Parts: sequence; C-alpha cells; structure tokens
Amino acid sequence: MGDWTPPEKRFSELPLRLLTALVLIPFALFAVWMGSWWLALGCSAFCAVMMFEWCRMSATPLEWVLTALAALFGLSLALPGFVVSLSIFIASAVLAVWTSARTVEAKIAGGFGVVYVFAMVYGLYTLREGPWDGRLAAMYFMSFVWASDAAAYFFGRMIRGPRLLPKESPNKTWSGAIAAVFACALCGYVAAGWESAEILPWMIAGMLISVSAQAGDLFESGLKRRFKVKDSGTILPGHGGLLDRVDGLGAVSIFATLTFLSVPAVPRLLGL
Repeated sequence: MGDWTPPEKRFSELPLRLLTALVLIPFALFAVWMGSWWLALGCSAFCAVMMFEWCRMSATPLEWVLTALAALFGLSLALPGFVVSLSIFIASAVLAVWTSARTVEAKIAGGFGVVYVFAMVYGLYTLREGPWDGRLAAMYFMSFVWASDAAAYFFGRMIRGPRLLPKESPNKTWSGAIAAVFACALCGYVAAGWESAEILPWMIAGMLISVSAQAGDLFESGLKRRFKVKDSGTILPGHGGLLDRVDGLGAVSIFATLTFLSVPAVPRLLGL
C-alpha cells in the first residue's frame, strides 16, 4: 500500500516482483480455472509452504510434520464431506499447541498459525467450489486483489504522503490505500458491465475487496512485527514469503466465502 522508500530505491524491486508475478499468477489462474482436484493440488502446495513459513517465523516445532499435514489438508478439500479435512485440521492444531514451548504466547502462536493458514486455503477453495458461479467469483476477486496491490504499490510510491499505520507497517501510506480502493471500484464497474449486473453493488464489492485485502496485509505485517521478522520467508524474490504475497487474497477469500454463505442474496445480486 505504498511506502516511504528513498526515491532512488522506490522501484528497485519492481523487476523481481514482475518476474515472480509472471510465474505465480498463471499457476494460480490455472488451478482456480480448473477447480476440483487441480485446485486442491494448488491449495496443498500453498498450504504446505505457508505452514512451513509460519513455523519458522513463530518458532513452532515439528515444522516438517505440520507442513506435511498442511499439504494433506489442501488435498483433502476435494474429498466429499468435511470429516477428513476437519480431522486433519484438529490434529494439526492440537499438535502445534501440544509441542510448542511451555508459555501461553508460544502455544497461542502455534495453534493460531494452523487456524490462520488453513482458513485462508479453505476460504479460497470454498469460494471457487461453492454453490454459486465459483469460477467467475474467484477469478474476479483474485484480479481485484491484484489490482488493489498494484495500485497501492505504484501510487503509494509516487505520491507518498502520511503513513497509514506507522507502528504496524511504517512503509504503507494513505495515498496507496485510497488509490487501491478507487482501483477496485473501477474494476467493479467493469465487472458489472461484463456480467450485465447492477453497477453499484459491484463497485461496493470492489471497494470492500480492497479494504479486506489491505486489512489482511496489515494484519500479517503486525504478525511479522510481533515475531520481529521482515518477511515470512524468501521463496518469492521481490515479495519475501508466500504468506507475504497471499495474505490479502486469503483475507478476501475468507470474507467473501462467509458473506456468500451467510447472505445468499449477495452472489445473486452480483450475477454470480
């Protein structure tokens, strides 16, 4: 959402970020477009990497065991029913809490990491496979999140201005955050035209998606400050870890899935 990087370094990471996006985005689009077991396979890979990053970041033990369980959880989402997925989730949470250091903070961190990572993956899978046009919903919402990130990155670095939350994420600015919301409102306007749906609901949805994505980003930034790390990992050049890259999309997936399930009129209003 923009930053206060010195002018000479403000876009220094852009080539690496673009290269990473060229690799990551087609993979994500393919998995979401295909759905079912292809999506489960993608969720498995993402869940495993994010769980590993969380264990390293929070010093949660048995990182390889939890990583394997996270991979199994992602695959299990394609199975009928919830018994297997729920069983893996409970086993992972119990294991993370049980094996963490004997402090309240460590045990909370271990258990929360499982909930945090698994919830994001489950949200994305359910958004795509839910009782609505999941392919369209997931494709639109993913593109909105990327538009939000891009607008925040470019406008925040060009305009700068006051910091958004200096203590939690000192590099992010109000200019980047506001630009991201406007960019997603424009995306909503375009999507409404493509779907021959009402414009206002789509524009509101776009703005809410941007706010949710930015909230997820800020939340993860706060977690990193809590654990005194700059990035959750190093797997993605120019971005850091996978958690650094999908925190916004994860938050949007959870928010959208909960909204669609609790208020079925919302996807119908959006033509989904």
